[in-house]
Amino acid sequence: MLTVDFDRLGVGVGTKAIDIGAGQGRHSFEMFRRGADVIAFDMSESDMTDVGVMFDAMMAEGQVPASAKARSEVGDALHLPYADNSFDVVLMSEILEHIPSDDAAIAEMVRVLRPGGVAAVTVPRYWPEKVCWALSTPYHEVEGGHVRIYKASELAAKLGKAGLEVTGTDHAHALHSPYWWLKCAVGVENNGNPLVKAYHKLLVWDMMSAPALTRVGEQVLNPVIGKSVALYLRKPGVTEAV
Repeated sequence: MLTVDFDRLGVGVGTKAIDIGAGQGRHSFEMFRRGADVIAFDMSESDMTDVGVMFDAMMAEGQVPASAKARSEVGDALHLPYADNSFDVVLMSEILEHIPSDDAAIAEMVRVLRPGGVAAVTVPRYWPEKVCWALSTPYHEVEGGHVRIYKASELAAKLGKAGLEVTGTDHAHALHSPYWWLKCAVGVENNGNPLVKAYHKLLVWDMMSAPALTRVGEQVLNPVIGKSVALYLRKPGVTEAV
C-alpha cells in the first residue's frame, strides 16, 4: 500500500534515495524495484533488520534491476549520518506527526537533499485525523503516537520556510479513513469487533486483488476523505559540478 507516487518523483535506475522513518519498508521496497540506490532509515532496529532481509530476498529472486542497491540503517531522524546534498530523492512518509521536534527533522531532510532534488512528505490529513482524536484518546496518546495534527497549508509553510518548493499535493487511502473511525469508536485495540474484522477483511482483499471497482472508487473519494495528504517538493538550485 503506497502513499507516494514515485512517478512524480522520477525514481528510477541510479536514483540515490533515502526513506526516513521507513518503518516496515513499503516505500523503500518500491524504490528498490525501480532500480534506485536506496537507504531505508529508521530508529527501530527490529524493523530495519526485517527490511534488510527483504532487500536480500528481492535481490535473490530477481525482483530488482541488477544495478539496484539497497541497505537498511538504524538512526535518529534529527541527526542523519550523511553529508549535505547526498540524495536525489528524500522521503518522509507518516513520520513527522510522531516527532516533537518536527522543524529539526525537516531541516535534516532538506540538508541531505541535493539542490535540484525532489522530496515527498506525507502525514495524516487534518479532518479525518481530527475525527479519530475526537473518538479516541488511546488512538494518539500512546508511546510513540501522534503528537500533532497538521493542516496541509501549515505543513507546506513549514517546508517552504525550510527551503523547499511545494510542487504538488495529493491525497490517498480514502478507504482507510472509515476503518480507523470505526476502530476509534469501538476501541482501538478491539480487533475482535465484528464490524472491524469485516472491514479489515475488505481492506486486505482490496490490497491483494486491486479490483477496478474499489481502485476507481478510492480515487474518486481520495480528495474528499483520503486519510493521508502527500506534499511533493523540490529543493531549488542545481548541484555544482565536481
